[in-house]
Amino acid sequence: NRFPTTMQNFIEAEVAAAHRRSVRAKADLKTKADAEQYVTHVQEQIAKCFGPKPERTPLNARVTGKLDRVTYTVEKIIFESRPNFPVTANFYLPKSKAKVPGVVGTCGHSSNGKSAEAYQSFAQGLARLGIACLIFDPIGQGERIQYLGENGRSTVGVGVREHIQAGNQQFLVGENLSMWRAWDGIRALDYLLTRTEIDPKHVGVTGNSGGGTMTTWLCGVEQRWTMAAPSCFVTTFLQNVRNELPADTEQCPPGVLAAGLEHEDFLIAQAPKPLAILAKERDFFDVRGAEAAFQRIKRVYKLLGAEDNVRLFVGPSEHGFSIENRQAMYECFMRATGRGDGPVPEPTLKLEADQDLWCTKTGQVDELKPATVFDFTAGKARTLAKQRQELSGQQLRAEVSETLRLPPERPPLPSYRILRDFGDRGFPRSRSTAYALKTEGHIDVICYRLSDQRHLSRPPSGQVAACLFVSHRSADAELRSDAWLRSELEKRSGEIYALDVRGVGETMPNTCGIDTFDDVYGCDYFYAAQSVMLDRPYLGQKVLDVLQTIRWINQFGASEIELVAFGWGALVSTLAAVLESSVSKLTIDRRVESFTALATQDDYQMPLAYLPPGVLERFDLPDCDRLLGQRLS
Repeated sequence: NRFPTTMQNFIEAEVAAAHRRSVRAKADLKTKADAEQYVTHVQEQIAKCFGPKPERTPLNARVTGKLDRVTYTVEKIIFESRPNFPVTANFYLPKSKAKVPGVVGTCGHSSNGKSAEAYQSFAQGLARLGIACLIFDPIGQGERIQYLGENGRSTVGVGVREHIQAGNQQFLVGENLSMWRAWDGIRALDYLLTRTEIDPKHVGVTGNSGGGTMTTWLCGVEQRWTMAAPSCFVTTFLQNVRNELPADTEQCPPGVLAAGLEHEDFLIAQAPKPLAILAKERDFFDVRGAEAAFQRIKRVYKLLGAEDNVRLFVGPSEHGFSIENRQAMYECFMRATGRGDGPVPEPTLKLEADQDLWCTKTGQVDELKPATVFDFTAGKARTLAKQRQELSGQQLRAEVSETLRLPPERPPLPSYRILRDFGDRGFPRSRSTAYALKTEGHIDVICYRLSDQRHLSRPPSGQVAACLFVSHRSADAELRSDAWLRSELEKRSGEIYALDVRGVGETMPNTCGIDTFDDVYGCDYFYAAQSVMLDRPYLGQKVLDVLQTIRWINQFGASEIELVAFGWGALVSTLAAVLESSVSKLTIDRRVESFTALATQDDYQMPLAYLPPGVLERFDLPDCDRLLGQRLS
């Protein structure tokens, strides 16, 4: 591929622009009133991105066991954050006659969730210092595996893989795992505040890595916290993009970059409450971003008259809730609760065996016959299918355009370069010319014109009709090897073009490691997730490339365009055909039947790039097929 950095350059420029808006907004604050108004503003923007909170249904909390230790107890608790959606938690409670502060503990990625060494360490450490801690298993970890196989293990992989498998699919029905994960934390706080042993004037939240993410998000979506200490997460979205660092679905809230929000804004949403940002010198979450974020947060706190309430601690080692970071967290919470004002050594710990901390008999909530994230997604997809009304052509085009976030005004007609002649490539015709079309901004897509004659200049004028093949993964490879495609193109006598939309073929990225395109956590997922945060679905960007290419072909006289495609290209082409009146025919093969089908299969196979957020709230592919009617074959 000749343009492997196209998507990196484009996405980095888009995220950098969003970052500048966020930085500028804070730099413009001059007074305490400005700062207070900004805190309210980010709270409102975060609420819009995360979506409405679900109904507060009964917790149905129960204690399934208890460990009695010298200075504290550990209760094994199960509560429901949603109906029949159990959360397993350990409640570390100091033995005290007086009310004690309480902390919700959020876990990072670990197969054993709350039982992992670092996580039970901080929970136990807090209890030994006189602060209660309710630490719970995240979705897809510990006792909460969502895709449980007959061997008692996840069929897709614990943690990251479960989060991506469930989270990507949720977008189709207008849900997002960021809010789902945060809601577990909010309901954990609800439970904590039901306990008479807890002093409601002192409730905090802490966690590391994925738990650092949740701590950060929880600061943005829940205002009852009185203190917080996220560890090994806070940097900037921009640093993560520049460092080509993928993040789980729940770490990529929809529309957050479009709203001008950065990591720090979620913490500013709690200002001026006590806050400790815990980073690591050798973390993959870039400490430079943490330092810059801290300075911007500190300036807001200073305007609010509480500069001393925010601190940054940078541990010397690699990613993890190591003892140095835990002690910085203890110090923050001891100070915030009036229990100390200086370094706090970690008490001597004695860790428990995983099984002794289980809230269930088998170590999995599956024994309770619970609903899974997938069950909720599939159920909502079926409900939406029943609720959707049949749309007129104009209505459907409007819904498609809005779902894909296509610009109301098309970018300029593509400028183009004519690339070197590569001779006979084994295409259905003996010669080809490659054009690099600038469909928008930093994006160059490759379009081949197939011919039986050597042609080194612009396409000839005077053509009436043309055929445009939209590739699945690579026009170059598919023109040479796909039997169905070659058979179809050999029937065409007129002009033939072949297009690689952005992110595949000639612009397939070489980022996020080596040959990661097909990895669950690879470069294709990375740019799709960034696009979700930019509120520019990757699928919409690809459709825009097709629409711009059609315009480019139109200028040479072709007023009728036939689109030919299979696989991912067929999905892109279907949506383009709905929107573009000059598409006279659509010939497709091996296209997914519907988005509903993807949302109701737990083992669906479709990259995030082709799962537009909220699509099933608006339309589905059969609606497109009905509109296309006889044009579709």
